[in-house]
Amino acid sequence: MTISNALVGTPIPEFRVESVSGEHIRQIALILRDPNPIHFDLAAVARAGMGDREINQGGTTMGYIIDMLAAWTGSAAHVTRISCRFRGNVRAGDTVIAGGEVLHQDGSVTECAVWADLADGTRVIDGTAAVTIA
Repeated sequence: MTISNALVGTPIPEFRVESVSGEHIRQIALILRDPNPIHFDLAAVARAGMGDREINQGGTTMGYIIDMLAAWTGSAAHVTRISCRFRGNVRAGDTVIAGGEVLHQDGSVTECAVWADLADGTRVIDGTAAVTIA
């Protein structure tokens, strides 16, 4: 099966992150100059009632969906639109599984449902994306 002939309901191959790295979360907070302490201060995470592990940036988790689409299409350049709803948190150590399926195809544009789930099935992101193949 190629993307150009993917039928409605065709699943997109999963993209897995086996264990989100707390160090990576802290590094991204520094790079983004994100002052939210839930990304790097475990005491702040606990005070917020959010557990005892760093909380991944939502944009990083959405990036796993983009990685999935890029692997499927051959390039992130083929991802022309993504719209997501953030429904839950991803913590250091969590396994994240990005998935999706074809909703509609019109010429070179393929519309997809996309999501990111924790290993226990908790959906942390859902949305839609468009990819193009010239």
